[in-house]
Amino acid sequence: MTGHLYGVGLGPGDPELITLKAARLIAAADVVVYHSARHGRSIARSIAEGHLRDGQVEEPLIYPVTTEATGDYRRVLEEFYDRCAARLAGHLDAGRDVVVLCEGDPFFYGSYMHLHKRLDGRYPTTVVPGVTSVSGACADLGRPLVERDEVLTVLPGTLPPDELARRLAATDSAAVLKLGRTFGGVRRALEEAGRLDDAWYVERATTGRRRALPLADVDPATVPYFSVAVLPSRVHERTRRSLPEPAAAGGPGEVAVVGLGPAGRAWLTPEAQDALAAADDLVGYAPYLARVPANPRQARHATDNRVESERAEFALALAERGRRVAVVSSGDPGVFAMAAAVLEVAAEDRWKDVPVRVLPGLTAANAVAARIGAPLGHDYCVLSLSDRLKPWDVVEARLAAAAAADLVIAIYNPASRTRTAQLAKARDVLLAHRSPDTPVVIGRDVGGAEESVRVVRLEDLTADGVDMRCLLLVGSSRTRAAERGDGATTVFTPRRYP
Repeated sequence: MTGHLYGVGLGPGDPELITLKAARLIAAADVVVYHSARHGRSIARSIAEGHLRDGQVEEPLIYPVTTEATGDYRRVLEEFYDRCAARLAGHLDAGRDVVVLCEGDPFFYGSYMHLHKRLDGRYPTTVVPGVTSVSGACADLGRPLVERDEVLTVLPGTLPPDELARRLAATDSAAVLKLGRTFGGVRRALEEAGRLDDAWYVERATTGRRRALPLADVDPATVPYFSVAVLPSRVHERTRRSLPEPAAAGGPGEVAVVGLGPAGRAWLTPEAQDALAAADDLVGYAPYLARVPANPRQARHATDNRVESERAEFALALAERGRRVAVVSSGDPGVFAMAAAVLEVAAEDRWKDVPVRVLPGLTAANAVAARIGAPLGHDYCVLSLSDRLKPWDVVEARLAAAAAADLVIAIYNPASRTRTAQLAKARDVLLAHRSPDTPVVIGRDVGGAEESVRVVRLEDLTADGVDMRCLLLVGSSRTRAAERGDGATTVFTPRRYP
């Protein structure tokens, strides 16, 4: 078994820009390889130093020459890389994993590529990309490199100045690397291309020694090799200057009535997530509001569950002052929840100019049905057993009508601490029209930590274990309960009558 060769990008200089994968491979390597000049110091090693460990073999590759003006530069470097590749092959043949450290990205003007083409195919190789110096320079400048359909050109500063000028004049954005001794020619090329005033200079990007300034102001005698010339996005500069001033405070904001679903982020729609994230104020019943992660930018206004009209008016008043308000509801806001309350108050003349939109959520009936199978597979109706906002005789009449029509019935608000007798009355009404064996699904806290779903016969339905966190699904004459091979019970209502 041979060792594995890794070319590992370290980024432009800041050790915190080393990727997690790169850090893991560096720490695990048998042999760590890095390039350096004749002074022996290695920038790559200094970036990765925090991930090195005792016992690792270090292989410094010391360049014999550092400038292209030195004799037969190409031949000397080719022979140098032949020798280096042979040294690494000795480790790989012995089964040792070798990591070659590379500033920036290994395949972006990186020295590693010369080793890669000599060893790839003979040994297993993996290249780990790194943040490039161009990306680091733009981040330091705080200026985008390209936007929309702009064309980016990356150039080596070693090109002849007239060739550089031609290419710079023909592109939208550009990055010129390998400056140092070439800086004078690069500056001349930018001037000839008419782009000098657009150009920026960054050296030692992302490090504590970084320097960034307009390129025209740079003294050529101070430019190190590790520097970049950047022509940032012209589209960005034009559009930034043309943006309107921020709108003044005041004027109508909006109210978004947001359905949170039955529980947790997994049940929240992307549209609802966006409205919650964009809001200045969150308004709602305290337990529902607690389900929205805190954001210090936002004001939170928690209220009791019995003041829906007051809550709606408060939200509309905030929006009238220019605030973006999200009124939160569990499940779907249009099903026994806040949408009707907000729209009822918003219908008053005072609030007619305040925008209101309703964002749907997954309602409890669908959540419970999905957990047990497909009890809502045919016609069904939705009723609330709460008689706080409507008289019981209305509730009873509707139950009887739905039962007589042979509809599956989703029952919200089936019982509370102070309201338990209604469930027994509802069962008796339903038994006048349904078989005692009719399956009833009782879902509690579906999607939450205390989730439970069980099936009972209609005749056996009691208020034991039933509260406001429950939803009931009462089957029709066609609804069936079936046991699966794993012992689980499913409930479904066929889509056809005989």
